[in-house]
Amino acid sequence: MPNEDIDTSNLQSLEKYRTYNRYITYAERANNKEVWWKTYRGYVEQADPEHGAEQVDIGLPCRHPSRTKEVKERGKVMKANKKDADLERACRLRTFKIPLDRVQESWESSCGPHHIKKLAEHYGVFRDLFPRAFFLPQVPLRIHYCQEPSSQVHYGNVLTPTEAALPPQVSFKAEEGSLWTLLLTCPDEHLQDNDLEYVHWLVGNIPGGAVCSGEELCQYLPPFPARGTGFHRYIYVLFKQDRTIDYQEETRTLSCHSLADRSFKTVEFYRKHQDHMTPAGLAFFQSQWDESVTKTFHETFDMREPVFEFIRPPVYHPPQVKFPHKQPLRYLDRYRDGKAHTYGIY
Repeated sequence: MPNEDIDTSNLQSLEKYRTYNRYITYAERANNKEVWWKTYRGYVEQADPEHGAEQVDIGLPCRHPSRTKEVKERGKVMKANKKDADLERACRLRTFKIPLDRVQESWESSCGPHHIKKLAEHYGVFRDLFPRAFFLPQVPLRIHYCQEPSSQVHYGNVLTPTEAALPPQVSFKAEEGSLWTLLLTCPDEHLQDNDLEYVHWLVGNIPGGAVCSGEELCQYLPPFPARGTGFHRYIYVLFKQDRTIDYQEETRTLSCHSLADRSFKTVEFYRKHQDHMTPAGLAFFQSQWDESVTKTFHETFDMREPVFEFIRPPVYHPPQVKFPHKQPLRYLDRYRDGKAHTYGIY
């Protein structure tokens, strides 16, 4: 064991290091010495060789604003607010209303992309779509399935397959003349291979922010999480192109109701076009089975609906003892056969 050769009964006889440099030398020598036991890092690396590997940033370059400039602008705003008598009166009377649109814009332009990145890491988006890579979503996506605010796609909110049955309205800020690619995929839905995905929507060469004017490479398909499989993640990824891309190989048939043709791999799609596209936007929602999924399997795919059921194991009880000591009065109830007991007619 470590330090087993040290005589703890006579610590005064131990050699003193005398200087800090000499202590560092001995510490590094002891650290590099081979030992028979394993550290926590050793066990983790043996189970997962890629644990702790450095991830690659594949997104757009992040522009860090000048801290001095931000402090000066904040100081000017604070001085202007102190001189505003109407603002002081509204705050004192508790009638001041905060414009949420301006708060949303400020969040999106400052710390919003970093918060979205943390949420994506929490939900395993980068792990399943871009292994050993990540990006900072700098382009906010506005995705609405209907006019109701509850049907908007955020970052992990829950929508039903019925609410997402029709193609959504997608908008984002884009420079004039720029080209984009929009992808909707699900890494949890494949029925045969856990490493594959189903592509639900793919639109390429989008001019500016007009999604309806882009090339629809694969028509929209509503979510169809199988019954008994829990929540599935449906992820929108926005790529920025530097030129027009030929998507002839990625183009599906007009309807594309074949699950085999919809099998997809986001990382392979990106690697194929990585020289001319960069991930820039991200949004995702969760969904689980409802009645519309049955209709999708029967009418759209013309197949039987797969149903997954969880078989619960029997409840474990320790072996019954003849004289249970310090047990509750209902101790014997756990060992009954569970059938209804009859006590006869009296």
